[in-house]
Amino acid sequence: MTDLAEFDRYMSLLCDRLGHADRREGFTHYTRGLMLPIERKSVEPLAAHIDPRHVSARHQSLHHLVAKSDWSDDGVLAGVLEWVSPSLGLDRDRFWIVDDTGFPKKGRHSVGVARQYCGQLGKQDNCQAAVSVSLATQRGSLPIAYRLYLPEEWINDPVRREKTGVPAEMRFATKPQIAVEQVRAAKASGVPVGIVLADAGYGNDTTFREQLSQLGLRYAVGIQSSTSVWPPGVEPLPPRAKKPAGRPGKRLRRDPRHQPCSVKTLAQSLPARVA
Repeated sequence: MTDLAEFDRYMSLLCDRLGHADRREGFTHYTRGLMLPIERKSVEPLAAHIDPRHVSARHQSLHHLVAKSDWSDDGVLAGVLEWVSPSLGLDRDRFWIVDDTGFPKKGRHSVGVARQYCGQLGKQDNCQAAVSVSLATQRGSLPIAYRLYLPEEWINDPVRREKTGVPAEMRFATKPQIAVEQVRAAKASGVPVGIVLADAGYGNDTTFREQLSQLGLRYAVGIQSSTSVWPPGVEPLPPRAKKPAGRPGKRLRRDPRHQPCSVKTLAQSLPARVA
């Protein structure tokens, strides 16, 4: 980065979101370190490159910031949005991209690490995974929400949770559930609304789609060809009427004339060109 004055102004904005002035130096050094052209960017090699004469002290400072210091990543992301949004052209088409990212890992001690699908590798392997929502336009994109996914094996392992500092109140949530929470929070905080985009890992989840609709959001998501839909002009029967001694029914009903079909069947029944 050639314009260091601009970078310093950017870092000053982000550091204002950290809560305490004593975190500024560590945060600035860590951010600079992430942009270094080195292969390993864990705390120890970062400290050695940032301050080679005081590696031990710098390592301790960076480790405290990353592992123990209590600052809000949501606050920092909001600062990034504040800085970048004037350059995104938000007056035109906007999108909220829901996705997850896998980080290959060795061992089993990093929080959330498990054998699961890793997008970087394109296969099941040992990794961490994070769910994100990004605000995107034709000019660029940036994450507005980012949360580590904790597999059930971690949620159900109190020993590993205590050792790594996972809060006791954490409960298991699927990736679509996490994404809905992020989308809901983004809308509540006033992030410019966009069309929600997601792959079939999220679009296959009926509840995910329904909750987006309840939030008044438009979406375009991937789904499997076997996903059931109601063809035009066909809809389920209403719930059964209340019996004299019982509660009214809640579940919609089907009969031989009122049946959904797969999206593949519906698509194949349509003419070659449809509006």
